[in-house]
Amino acid sequence: MIQRKYLYFIIISILIVGIVIYTYFPESEIPDNITIEKIVVLKSERKLLVYGEGKLIKTYIIALGKEPIGKKQFECDDKTPEGQYYIYDKNQYGKFHKTLGISYPNNEDIKFAKQAKRLPGGDVKIHGLKDNFGILSKFHIFKDWTAGCIALTNVEIDELYDHVPIGTPIEIKP
Repeated sequence: MIQRKYLYFIIISILIVGIVIYTYFPESEIPDNITIEKIVVLKSERKLLVYGEGKLIKTYIIALGKEPIGKKQFECDDKTPEGQYYIYDKNQYGKFHKTLGISYPNNEDIKFAKQAKRLPGGDVKIHGLKDNFGILSKFHIFKDWTAGCIALTNVEIDELYDHVPIGTPIEIKP
């Protein structure tokens, strides 16, 4: 029978090795010659899929707004939008590392908010981690934490930023 202190040592060692592998395990990179033609976000699966040359190129695991269920309707509701949008802006100097601006709100979103006599909100992005939080790396996905944006690691947004042109369509599904 293994003594309790050795069992704890073995369990802690396995956890540490698992964390190191999870954090540093190399992922495939998007080839340099690929331009992303379409982005699809599957909110319920916490996945962002990128397509180029008519095929799936890569899948990222993401974090969403603090209230991930349901479609963004109003300013400050902490929900991530759902619908058809496009990338309208790229910013490499934001407080969340790099950002890809999503064209929310669209005309339908604005009309819905006006009918409710509310503001639709805006400034929805695909972004990395806040400047001093890059150390969190892949661990940021364990909790939805944004104000309605879609979050990746800094390494992931660096890669995506280089391959996504302005005008790229993005479909955000429930």
